[in-house]
Amino acid sequence: MGVKTSLAATLRANNKSVHVDSAYARKTPGRISEKAALKATVSIAKKIRALQYQLYAENRQGLLIVLQGLDAAGKDGTIRHVLGMMNPQGCTVTSFKEPTPIEARHDFLWRVHPHAPARGEVAIFNRSHYEDVLVARVHQLCSKPQLALRYDQINQFESLLTTQNKTHVIKFFLHISREEQLARFAARLDDPAKHWKISTADYTERQHWDVYQEAYALALKKTDTDKAPWYVIPADHKWYRNYAVARIVLETLEAMAPTLPKPTVDLNQVRKEFHNAVLQDK
Repeated sequence: MGVKTSLAATLRANNKSVHVDSAYARKTPGRISEKAALKATVSIAKKIRALQYQLYAENRQGLLIVLQGLDAAGKDGTIRHVLGMMNPQGCTVTSFKEPTPIEARHDFLWRVHPHAPARGEVAIFNRSHYEDVLVARVHQLCSKPQLALRYDQINQFESLLTTQNKTHVIKFFLHISREEQLARFAARLDDPAKHWKISTADYTERQHWDVYQEAYALALKKTDTDKAPWYVIPADHKWYRNYAVARIVLETLEAMAPTLPKPTVDLNQVRKEFHNAVLQDK
């Protein structure tokens, strides 16, 4: 019998079977049905919540989860269905949009670093510092030499987090096909509750589809490291996207093995004081 491969290894960006194309976006690696995946995701989310509680109490290490993807890839949905089970105490979500005038006056990582997780915390980036090698590349917002330097600077930044503050970094590219993106745009138009999400920029950026695919492929190649791995999640099927992200987050937390700290007080003495307090209140 061969060794069973984890889903994380299967979806790792450096796996030769992983591709940034429409055919891959529709796949569901791992041989699991929709019904089984939906049931498993609920169970996994509960385990994630329990481990996050231990991580918060332990206060020794942190977890940074980066979500990237084109418009309508499902970043918000992933946070809501998978990561929303976490306790808000000890968990933060930061969305990175177009830099403000003040942010634009600083280096591209200046606005990101303050949102990195402290020990005991889980931080989720909805878009991230990778916008500065994706959008910046597609729209030629900086010179080619400066852009080339940014990949190394990102690797150094993520290495700093892992080596200096015991931060574990996992990065997800939620990969949808061109056809699925248009279908989701149509669904937004048909659902008044989603009209607030509609932007003309969605269609403007869609015109650069092929260039974005090239930009993502290059970013994955240059910044996938053992300390901060990239996972390419086929995201045309929302149920599979949620299941895959949940599985990998759970595998990561289990490998981190957070444990509840030992009591800092004499429990026997506290029990005596509790007993005395009960007697006094009778």
